[in-house]
Amino acid sequence: MWACVGGSESEGEYKFQCHLGEAEASEEQVNRDNGLSRKSMDTVTAQKGRSRGNKKSKSRKNPKHFTDVHGLPCIEKIVTSVEDTPEPISTRIVGTIPNWINGNFLRNGPGKFEIGSHGFNHWFDGMALLHQFKISNGQVAYKSRFLSSDSYQSNKEQNRIVVSEFGTITMPDPCKNFFQRFLSRFELPKPTDNANVSFVTYKGDFYVSTETNIMHKVDPETLETTQKVDWSKFIAVNGATAHPHTEPDGTAYNMGNSYGTKGAYYNIIRVPPTKEVEEETLEGTTVLCSIPAEDKTKPSYYHSFAMSENYVVFIEQPIKMDLLKIATGKLTRKSISEGLTWNPRLNTVLHLIHKQTGKVSSVRYLAKPMSTFHQINAYEEDAFLIIDLCASDDGQAIANYNIQNLRKSGEALDEVYNTLCRVFPRRFVLPLNIDPSTPYNQNLIDLPDCTATAVLTGKNKVFCTHEDLHGEDLHKYGGLEFPQINYGKYNTHPYRYFYGCGFRHLVGDTLLKMDIQGKQMKVWERPGLYPSEPIFVPSPDATEEDDGVILSVVITPNKDKSTFLLVLDAKTFEELGRAVVPVNIPYGFHGTFTSTA
Repeated sequence: MWACVGGSESEGEYKFQCHLGEAEASEEQVNRDNGLSRKSMDTVTAQKGRSRGNKKSKSRKNPKHFTDVHGLPCIEKIVTSVEDTPEPISTRIVGTIPNWINGNFLRNGPGKFEIGSHGFNHWFDGMALLHQFKISNGQVAYKSRFLSSDSYQSNKEQNRIVVSEFGTITMPDPCKNFFQRFLSRFELPKPTDNANVSFVTYKGDFYVSTETNIMHKVDPETLETTQKVDWSKFIAVNGATAHPHTEPDGTAYNMGNSYGTKGAYYNIIRVPPTKEVEEETLEGTTVLCSIPAEDKTKPSYYHSFAMSENYVVFIEQPIKMDLLKIATGKLTRKSISEGLTWNPRLNTVLHLIHKQTGKVSSVRYLAKPMSTFHQINAYEEDAFLIIDLCASDDGQAIANYNIQNLRKSGEALDEVYNTLCRVFPRRFVLPLNIDPSTPYNQNLIDLPDCTATAVLTGKNKVFCTHEDLHGEDLHKYGGLEFPQINYGKYNTHPYRYFYGCGFRHLVGDTLLKMDIQGKQMKVWERPGLYPSEPIFVPSPDATEEDDGVILSVVITPNKDKSTFLLVLDAKTFEELGRAVVPVNIPYGFHGTFTSTA
């Protein structure tokens, strides 16, 4: 799932699939960026000095606890390998599936967690299993197919893990002698093409994507893999996120990383909306701009980005990647996941890039250290850019999603959950009109009923604090992740509603509808059921933002072969119907709906 996989040698330089970030600043500089006085800095330094004297409390052996939850049920079956179902099978309808829903609900995620006698270590490593729920005239048919990636085929042919993944190092070839196996450690690792994160579209075609340089074009009707596509054959990047943004005309934006003699760069990518000829893929793709990373060896990781009508917003967070560890991982037998660290001494930096000119704003928007994987929406209003996202105050959660943790039970499972920092929806407001006349050291935001702040603390340096997009009631549902909106009509525009999963477990266990006006919420929950990312589908005669349905695949780890596609009325959040699938399905990541009407 994750980008930082060893790459190939090109033009005398080694390149690695790694997302990029900012160099580590001094502690004093971070505090100055935050607008702290010398007295405040002394207090912070004293507090951190005391914390450094107790480093053991922050080690992996005795990690920080964020909650005190007990009695979580075991969910090990959500990471149990399954067989694919390439031929469509009927589902059992309970309730009513609206007749106006006609199309394919496509899902992506891991489906095989062992190869031969060897198991993958991390949830993100499992072999990609593609799912299709074909909805027509109130009925639903289901099929699934393993992605025919090079990684999958090689693993299957040799009956062992041949290609390293995010948390798993490739197994030594038993057919080689000791000396050959030793020398193989010095070879550059092959990047995975196990695209198990999401379905995306470019120029009207469907692809499945992870975060390396390889995507796979997929037939949405058959789920068959039709073509392997390499980003680096079209532009000078070594990967791209699995979360592009698309304009109404089909123009797509994405972000990718690259390395050169001057170090690491973040690249804003633009893909044309249409094809010149039917067989083309990414032809015509351009790099809109490249942002240099100050730290050449420990850049930051990013999973996605935000987009408003005129800007791309890149969030540089203090999840650091030690490129030396990643590059030498095969030699040291360390996985990519072991090269990630959380550095809470660094600020988060929000970069603004104008979509038409490619110009990067000279203003640096700073915020306290936070971790964010998914943004909700971004739009411009009254000379401000408003960006809503899901974020937490700690960036060490990735390591907790080892498969062995997901298979734990009892107190051991509770311990894993309690060391995960909760994720909550937040709003930042960035003032766009910063000039020499802008006053220092005062809040620049004058939007009504907005508690977010933005203070000019130095030349072209604005420190921002967020507004919570929720009430206290969200805390009892464990925060929110996998956010979705009425994307087709409201992305890059003012909006009112967003949807997501509540996390009272290691995976989503409720569905949530959030109303920004009044910060109210509606909840769908059933004991022992684990819903996945909610996808909004607008009704054909929609007049309001929430006229439509929510689709979510609900996993039932304690009941065999009873996973179902859930359909909720998006307005009332009441269940309309479900399509029960007579096979087991692991918990997946992301999906999309495509209409065939």
